[in-house]
Amino acid sequence: MSVGRRTLGFSWPALVALAVLAAPRVVLHDLHVVEEGRPAAVLLAVVPLICWVAAVLWRRPPRPFLTVVVIGAIYGVLLAVGHQILWDEAFGATGPRLGDIDPRAQEAILRVAAVFSSLVTGILTGVVAGAVAAVLSRLVIGRQRAAEQSVEKVWRGPDDAGATRPPQG
Repeated sequence: MSVGRRTLGFSWPALVALAVLAAPRVVLHDLHVVEEGRPAAVLLAVVPLICWVAAVLWRRPPRPFLTVVVIGAIYGVLLAVGHQILWDEAFGATGPRLGDIDPRAQEAILRVAAVFSSLVTGILTGVVAGAVAAVLSRLVIGRQRAAEQSVEKVWRGPDDAGATRPPQG
């Protein structure tokens, strides 16, 4: 069993696939197909995160918070790559400027800043979604344990506190 699957509960290809769910928003935003604040933009931003949390609740990895932070970090890399590839389409000839600095230096500085910003955005997205996943995982596990204890009490009965369960299987 790989370290990723053992610690994160998913294979690396599955983690990348989950992160890719958020990639269409990057492309559609940079191509000006979907504008910020519109319902489609909100859905493209929120639905992938719901899928991340749902996958963690379904799969129950040992460290749900870390798992979703890793997915967010992978998304940050995809976000950075997408913004770099679509830079000219996103900004056109009138891209952002930093004043009277050489245009090539300006573009280099802005592109590096965009990469850093994308990575931070992906990680912070993973932190927020990971916190939600961790809380919901604890709630689900708590309910499951409570249900198991209820079944155990029914099995033992009030007069048979020391009884053992029959063999499983």
